[in-house]
Amino acid sequence: MELNLSKIKNVHFIGIGGIGISAIARMMLHDGKIVTGQDMQEGEVVSELLKVGANIKIGQSYENIPDNTDLIVYTIAIDNYDPELAKKIKEHPILHKNADGQETEVFVRSYPQMLDIISRDKYTIAVSGTHGKTTTTAMIAQILRDTNNDPTVIVGSLLVGEKSNFIAGKSKYLVVEACEYRRSFLNINPKILIITNIDNDHLDYYKDIEDIKSAFREMAMRVPNDGFVICNPNDTNIADVVKDINAKVINYDEFFDKNLKLKIPGVHNKKDAAAAIAATQILGISKEISEKYVSDFPGTWKRFEFKGKISSGSLVYDDYAHHPTEVMATLGGFREIYPGDDGWKVIVVFQPHLFSRTKLLLNDFAKSFVDADEVLILPIYYAREEDDGTISSEILSNEINKITNNSKAFTSFENLEKYLESKLSNMNEKNVIITMGAGEAVKIGDFILKI
Repeated sequence: MELNLSKIKNVHFIGIGGIGISAIARMMLHDGKIVTGQDMQEGEVVSELLKVGANIKIGQSYENIPDNTDLIVYTIAIDNYDPELAKKIKEHPILHKNADGQETEVFVRSYPQMLDIISRDKYTIAVSGTHGKTTTTAMIAQILRDTNNDPTVIVGSLLVGEKSNFIAGKSKYLVVEACEYRRSFLNINPKILIITNIDNDHLDYYKDIEDIKSAFREMAMRVPNDGFVICNPNDTNIADVVKDINAKVINYDEFFDKNLKLKIPGVHNKKDAAAAIAATQILGISKEISEKYVSDFPGTWKRFEFKGKISSGSLVYDDYAHHPTEVMATLGGFREIYPGDDGWKVIVVFQPHLFSRTKLLLNDFAKSFVDADEVLILPIYYAREEDDGTISSEILSNEINKITNNSKAFTSFENLEKYLESKLSNMNEKNVIITMGAGEAVKIGDFILKI
């Protein structure tokens, strides 16, 4: 059946707490639809959705779907964490009675399929890449908003100050973060595609780097002849992806300025800014104007996010970095501001994300904490996976210690909290505590600040 969103009144979201799918929920609320949803756990994203009118149940069940639902939108991760529910909603027609008492079939669409529907009639700028997608997407959004171009924006984080991952715009522009997980970005129809970089990730789905590159190649080929692909074509992993594609290739390195002043540190953020500036120049905004507005970019939720200061003067931050490349780049950025030569001590509370990622990238993770003075490892955030006993936080900590000898592993949050509580009295104004990861490490920072 062809889905006409204008005729939809009641939308139910499965996995509504996901950072991408929650943006679609916000869009539906903005359009005046009744939004219900379910998720396995509470969290800030769920909390913010409740504030704007969504009705959400915690817990996963087919019975949580209201009888009057017109459209079900589900996260693609459902195949992993609840295959039985996935089968029910995808393989069997779901019927409900409308206001006239007639039985009608409920539309069922995945989050990527919804992106397809939304992007069809828009001038879409899609931001892809293993690292830097969220920052680059948000930077483009800031430039376009500050120049009164009024874009619609779907970003994989909450924007600072707005606590939202969705912006409803009235212009033709759609700026969307395009994730490669399970090739989901292939549902988007971009006029401008940004590839920030390509690295080993999502290896629970992809076979290897060549398999990942094949997905990006397919994505690049979706861009039409009059479109643009912004990337570093000299990068080893990107060169094959953009070779002989239909669209024009723009090298964002030509827009890179090492002296550009940003509110967020790190060379990686300056590269993201270069990609954003390249995209907005295509839209007719000069490099000088884009640089002016991007220099005011405050960052996004869980990216170098300052959480507060404890009584000793020690600073507490939270960051989403959960891949070795991201960890190394993020810590490098912290050291720009808090150098060890000036007496600063950096303590990282890290929660590995996924058994598969930790195991397959173990050697890279071991090398990624060289800029930290102490690395405290929480139990692995398993998300959609099961523990087969071949990897653990203890194994990761041991590998880190072979290189920097600065790590400890903890079997629970409570044990780590007790350890930090005993250390707090010895900390001073030159200590920085960073909770890091895509899971629940931020709870440790919240605990410290409450103390």
